[in-house]
Amino acid sequence: MSYPLVAGAFLALAAGAGLLLARRAGAALSWPAVALAGAALILLTAVFDSLMIAAGLFSYAPDLVAGPRIGLAPIEDFAYPIAAVLALPALWALLTRPGGASMGRLLRHAWVASRPVSWVNTAFPFAAAMLLTTREIDWLLVVGTIYYLVPYNLAMYGINDVFDYPSDVRNPRKGGIEGALLPPEYHRPMVWLAAATNAPFLLILLVSGDALSAAAIALSTFALVAYSAPGLRFKERPLLDSITSSTHFVSPALVGLALAGARFDSGLVLVLLAFFVWGLAAHAFGAVQDILPDREAGIGSIATVIGARRTVRLALLLWIAAGAIMLAVPWPGPLAALVALPYLLNCLPYANVSDADSARTNRAWRRFILLNYFSGFLVTLTMILFWSISS
Repeated sequence: MSYPLVAGAFLALAAGAGLLLARRAGAALSWPAVALAGAALILLTAVFDSLMIAAGLFSYAPDLVAGPRIGLAPIEDFAYPIAAVLALPALWALLTRPGGASMGRLLRHAWVASRPVSWVNTAFPFAAAMLLTTREIDWLLVVGTIYYLVPYNLAMYGINDVFDYPSDVRNPRKGGIEGALLPPEYHRPMVWLAAATNAPFLLILLVSGDALSAAAIALSTFALVAYSAPGLRFKERPLLDSITSSTHFVSPALVGLALAGARFDSGLVLVLLAFFVWGLAAHAFGAVQDILPDREAGIGSIATVIGARRTVRLALLLWIAAGAIMLAVPWPGPLAALVALPYLLNCLPYANVSDADSARTNRAWRRFILLNYFSGFLVTLTMILFWSISS
């Protein structure tokens, strides 16, 4: 897929969205201000993209660009600031129309709802999968990493915070790094914001790949919505909730591998399987701390159905299984089996926790969040070793 075609599709979507949003907003936009902002964005794009390209941070395949450049940046690069000018002012007018939500407060809620401390959990799998396959940093890797760093998490957790409000108001751990407590007047704007920030990136990723990557993106997006949205609510279906949650973290890697044209041999499949099993354990253990508020709100989960003790023990078994699977991966993959140990040590003291005391596991959950950074460090070292061996 050539860059002009990607840029054209992106601009068409932005123009259509801008027209639709402007009609819904019913507000008169200041077109001179929009034009001034557009000129500034184009100038900044020309300067900073040229600097980044000159520094070798990313590149474009010469046979896929139209040809003309401004500075070092291909002309297709400017589709993105132009698209922002076409769509974002109308979105801003819609979300800040009289009687509506405050944009400043909406953005603060969006920041908390997106769980910044967890952004790396989805961006890292995508970036690592693409980088280890292509062995280069190109524009698609940069765009995809940005998407899985922020917009993806805003949609995943923002939608969850909107439709889990009945449980969240009963949950003392909400309102901080473990999720926002969204007032009802911000529910609709949050859904709009999530859709507006995700759609452009998804379009770019879709038109940049093939049928396999499109299938991976479709799976990833469906899991993102189905987990919390009314009518599907997979998070209330025991076992399916853990499967869907794990898909949230493994699917970015699948998308990255598919976009990079990776060969899915047995070793790679085992790595993905171990990652998926790790995700099952993480979700199950995380659900234990919410048993009481979820039950009070009438919300089900794997933990509310099978109970705290059995859920914790299931998580322990799944982390053991994830480590055992990594032992079967070609060298240096077995080194990553050690990553399971800190999670087991963190979870083991709660193997006999009761439903009434399930909130105590929040201490381990907070450690779990920090453990992910330590595990990411160990996995990165293993990947560097793999890179050096396979180069």
